[in-house]
Amino acid sequence: MKREQVLNQAVADLSQFATVIHQTHWYMRGNGFLTMHPKMDELMDEVNEWLDEIAERLIIIGGSPYSTLKEFAEHTKISDEIGSYDKLMTDHVETVLSGYRYLQGLAEEGIEAADDEDDAVTEDIFIGIKAAVEKKIWMLSAQLGRAPEIK
Repeated sequence: MKREQVLNQAVADLSQFATVIHQTHWYMRGNGFLTMHPKMDELMDEVNEWLDEIAERLIIIGGSPYSTLKEFAEHTKISDEIGSYDKLMTDHVETVLSGYRYLQGLAEEGIEAADDEDDAVTEDIFIGIKAAVEKKIWMLSAQLGRAPEIK
């Protein structure tokens, strides 16, 4: 994928992932609620910061970020499902963890694409996101009693 394509893919995916996290925030119940509920606010804020940074970078290099719900839905690779109060807290965490694992791979694609096009700034943005994503993978995996299994 070219650099602009990866950036726009990230726009669609980060928009969708913020919604997935928000749904988790609304629908979680059970053991760990008091710590995980505010944690979802923190995660959403960070994802939205990445989204803004990625979209602005795309504009700076002459691209046009997706900006409608239709475009996000048509282009995202992060799936969604109807919210449910019946889902266990661990299942909610698994859903969020899965999104971060996907973003880890997308960040790697962004790093490669930016490097191929000698764009150190975009590469640096994706490196920063990848580092933060891997930390979230570690933390959410630990919440589930597992090792992060970062490659």
